[in-house]
Amino acid sequence: MSRKIRYGMVGGGRGAFIGAVHRIAANMDGQIELVCGAFSSSPRKSKASGKDFFLPAKRCYGTFEEMIAKEAALPADERMDFVSIVTPNHMHFPPAKMALENGFHVLSDKPATFNLKEAKALEKLIKKSRCLYGLTHNYTGYPLVKEARAMVATGKLGKIRKVVVEYPQGWLATRLELTGQKQAGWRTDPKRSGAAGCIGDIGTHAENLAEYITGLKIKELAADLTAFVSGRKLDDDGNVLLRFTGGAKGVLHSSQIAVGEENNLSIRVYGERGGLEWHQNDPNSMLLKWPDQPMQVYRTANGYLSPAAAGASRTPPSHPEGYLEAFANIYVNFANHIRAKLARRKLAKDDPALDYPKIKDGIRGMAFIEAVVKSSKNNARWTKLNV
Repeated sequence: MSRKIRYGMVGGGRGAFIGAVHRIAANMDGQIELVCGAFSSSPRKSKASGKDFFLPAKRCYGTFEEMIAKEAALPADERMDFVSIVTPNHMHFPPAKMALENGFHVLSDKPATFNLKEAKALEKLIKKSRCLYGLTHNYTGYPLVKEARAMVATGKLGKIRKVVVEYPQGWLATRLELTGQKQAGWRTDPKRSGAAGCIGDIGTHAENLAEYITGLKIKELAADLTAFVSGRKLDDDGNVLLRFTGGAKGVLHSSQIAVGEENNLSIRVYGERGGLEWHQNDPNSMLLKWPDQPMQVYRTANGYLSPAAAGASRTPPSHPEGYLEAFANIYVNFANHIRAKLARRKLAKDDPALDYPKIKDGIRGMAFIEAVVKSSKNNARWTKLNV
């Protein structure tokens, strides 16, 4: 199939942050093109945003309902192939549902939905529609995260015993939501964010990273959530003990009141034979630690990396790669899966096009949020994930 994969965007218009990130990532490999959108809950702002992106006026829609209905009526060689959803959490499920019901694939920002009930309903819709669904847990797109996953999977570290994962930020150390700051406003509003604040926004990234690298699933947890900023309705700090399948234990903490921290996501994984350490602040390096030899430093784009890590590297060694490239790896894999589906070509289990977060990851993320909130309300009682 000699054409680009076409997509429409819901959300991400003027004044939005994450929409621009998605558009850059989608465009990076030259495989995907934006052809339409409903970029705002305001029809006027949506159409003005579409003009900013040089889209034809007839493909700039006032609502996502209008976009999906009109795109579905277009000829197959003109309509969009998938919908990219970049809205606040409460508006993830409605456009995903309508898109799937009209035969469009969906790539959504995380978390998957507003609550666990919606996520499980979405899984049923995906199965019924036979469409693809992806979730932009973008940190899984980093080359050395994929290298860490390959090392664990091949047993290089031995049986995993302990996982320590953290995601501290400091941008909500004050009640920023009262200043009119858009990103702070919806993330601290339970009507738009859901049952959790910090733990839903960035704690789910830590949860997903731990499960992606280790291949283990969190089976139960004990959590302590706090809203340190006076008057804030949702948590801005969370500390969680984890028990994984296979017997490994873990510690997860996420915070948005850790003054001076930016996006300091990091993970340490310890097995019977060795350990690894990776920091999002220095994503092109990973430390390997051994009991009987010096520590090793793995670097992005070198010839000793696994095929998955090498395939996710875009530049020669020492040329910085980061957040946008990791996002782009999710987009290009998703697009290549769509391409294979359109060509009715079956992919091998290890094909890179299958390496992106899916609805199962979304359900686990929502179950994680639900379990954390429930545990914290019950004085950090051990709570199983409802998956």
